[in-house]
Amino acid sequence: MEVQVEGYSGYKANERPLRFCLRDRWFEVRELQDRWYGPDYTYFRVRADDGIIYILRLDETTQEWSLAGSRVE
Repeated sequence: MEVQVEGYSGYKANERPLRFCLRDRWFEVRELQDRWYGPDYTYFRVRADDGIIYILRLDETTQEWSLAGSRVE
C-alpha cells in the first residue's frame, strides 16, 4: 500500500520518516524503533501517535514509500 511520508532530510534525502498519511489520515511518528536495509529498500519500524507499530518501506531507487506492515502492541 502506498503512503505519503514527510521525512527528515539531513545528510541525505528521506533519512527517517517524521509523519505519514494512510487513507487520508496523518500520523505523527512518536518513536523510530528500528531501521534496516535491503538491496534496494530501507525499512523503518515506527510507533505512531495512535500507538500502533508500522513498518514503512522506502524504495531507494524511486524514493517511493509503502506500508510493509503494522501491528498493535
